[in-house]
Amino acid sequence: MKKITGIMLYYFLILVITSCSNSAAFNSPKPEPSVSNNDYLEMAVLYQQTAAEYRALCYQAFNAAKYRLDKSSKMMGMMKKQAIVVDIDETVLDNSPWEANTILKGWIYPEGWNSWIDSAKAIAVPGALEFLKYAEAKGVETFYISNRKESQRKQTLKNLLSEGFPFATDDHLLLKDTESSKKFRREKVIETCFIVMLIGDNLNDFTEVFEKKSIPERFELTDSLKNEFGNRFILIPNAMYGDWEDALYNYDYTLDGFKKDEMRKSKLQGF
Repeated sequence: MKKITGIMLYYFLILVITSCSNSAAFNSPKPEPSVSNNDYLEMAVLYQQTAAEYRALCYQAFNAAKYRLDKSSKMMGMMKKQAIVVDIDETVLDNSPWEANTILKGWIYPEGWNSWIDSAKAIAVPGALEFLKYAEAKGVETFYISNRKESQRKQTLKNLLSEGFPFATDDHLLLKDTESSKKFRREKVIETCFIVMLIGDNLNDFTEVFEKKSIPERFELTDSLKNEFGNRFILIPNAMYGDWEDALYNYDYTLDGFKKDEMRKSKLQGF
């Protein structure tokens, strides 16, 4: 009898402990996202660094650019000096290693960014170098319009030159001074050249009409300019960051990680 009672007591205690454990797990609050948690970037960075599809999209974009350049050259002839305007980050130089470190080390911009720029180790985006050298051979100049800071001019030129990019000179590099909009810098190029095409990873790289627009407005404007894409506007894929992400947060740069996570999820459309 004592043996049976002991066995029953043993199993009873196991049942109680298991029940309490399950109850605690069920009632435990879900962990809140950390303010500095950049794990949501993981798949975007992995896509850029490991997906052959990303490389294919870049080659596709620059192949389209080459086709349009050939066609434009025949139409324009030597009427006016021709130029291509390109963005730098994620358009001709790949900064995904820095983005990876924001995940691995918990960085928040601009943490580590200046050190990355100083290293001048960004490699060329697939297809970018070949295309711009092809354009140079056809007598077409390249102007780099970037929102990197003027203080980063020397390092930026060093990186472009180390990768072999043409026209990596002070007079062909237009960096951000006080104005984020690229409108006036594009107009400066227009003073001396006809812009054959613009290449970038952000719609603001093409025209100022996209600046600070909501998601529905960006859709509407993109639809209205659909004939420009693949023609005068060449878009390079970038799922890691950009104004598309800023539009998710209504361009409110004061939001913390908790609120951003909430707003990202609110934009998901299920069925």
